[in-house]
Amino acid sequence: MHHILTRRTLLTSAAAAVAGTAAANGSPAAERIRVAIMGLGSRGSTLVDAFLAAGAEVAGLCDVDENAAGRAADVVAKRQEVKPRVDRDIRRLLDDASIDAVVVAAPNHWHAPATILACSAGKHVYVEKPCSHTPEEGELAVAAARKHGVVVQHGTQRRSWPWVCAAVKAVQDGTIGPVHLARSWYTNRRPSIGRGERIEPPSTLDWTLWQGPAPERPFASNVVPYHWHWRWHWGNGELGNNGVHGLDVARWALGLTFPTRVVSAGGRWYHDDDQETPDTLSVAYEFPGGKQITWEGQSCSPLGNQGSTFGVSFHGPEASLVIDTEGWRVLDGKNVIVSEHAGSKKDDVVHVVDFLDAIRDGRQPVADIAEGHASALLCHLGTIAHRTDRVLHTRPEDGHIVGNDDAVALWTKEYRPGWRPA
Repeated sequence: MHHILTRRTLLTSAAAAVAGTAAANGSPAAERIRVAIMGLGSRGSTLVDAFLAAGAEVAGLCDVDENAAGRAADVVAKRQEVKPRVDRDIRRLLDDASIDAVVVAAPNHWHAPATILACSAGKHVYVEKPCSHTPEEGELAVAAARKHGVVVQHGTQRRSWPWVCAAVKAVQDGTIGPVHLARSWYTNRRPSIGRGERIEPPSTLDWTLWQGPAPERPFASNVVPYHWHWRWHWGNGELGNNGVHGLDVARWALGLTFPTRVVSAGGRWYHDDDQETPDTLSVAYEFPGGKQITWEGQSCSPLGNQGSTFGVSFHGPEASLVIDTEGWRVLDGKNVIVSEHAGSKKDDVVHVVDFLDAIRDGRQPVADIAEGHASALLCHLGTIAHRTDRVLHTRPEDGHIVGNDDAVALWTKEYRPGWRPA
């Protein structure tokens, strides 16, 4: 039976976590969890390394690009004795009763459908952010996890980084007083994606299966491997790509779930190309109790708040706390730093260890799918407000949009026949 984890002893390193798990359970081989990893691009390859480092057995590899699958298989072969099964269709790996868990690192439009299929097959799931392509998918993923009694961890790994946890605890303990505003941001200088050509997909790529749940579109030269992020058909823009991390930390620290009002402003200002999602966007979220979170994204200018490309700041009446890429610090009412705390290595292993331990312990992980859905929903609401050019009013009990038919229509989307998740 699962229970909600309210407090967690943080290990200072992933190595210590792995050693502690092995010692507690006797032979690590006896407790080794067998995982299949779907999506073996840059993010999936990172997760292959993390799961191997965390002591899991990589039993299956799945990618619609045979080159990506081959590269990952070579890596795994050098680091474990058991040869992984390789398949381009995740559904065939889900039929393997010996596989305990599935890692979903395919493009965003696959995240929720693959998660729901895996839950239905009785597999635990580690799903990359955002856990859904639409708000409805997030709700369905939560429901599937609960129905089938499996562990589902969301890839918002800052929930496992000890130094971020310490900063969040400082906010929650009242170090800077009552907080009514948290700001979050992400900046970058992304190049133009240009104008894609309608060409035949590479012979090594199964384009139909890459699209999977998404309605059929012709292959274009500037969609894979990464620029699908900037097309609404498959991606969620920078807000869903990187904004979810900052929004998740802000929401976590303030103890907030669903907003009551969402305002968005921005657009595509810098490149004349095929990108559909905004390169400049600001979103404000109002919550019950007079609390607010903002997010600012800039894809064409790397200068962010506090001089950092990523961060979250919390503002109290007499002091503030800033988390960025280097650590966290507290500033007094005159913006003078009064304490400073360095961050540590930013890796995925400790988050993966928590997922594996949650499976062994029968508990919810630190980034349970319900938390993932609440954070991903903020991203969806921000982009829906942008796309409809409307202020959104939402129900605080579930985040649903009220009084706006155009916005409500974007709660879900069209699927390829036979692929609609349920």
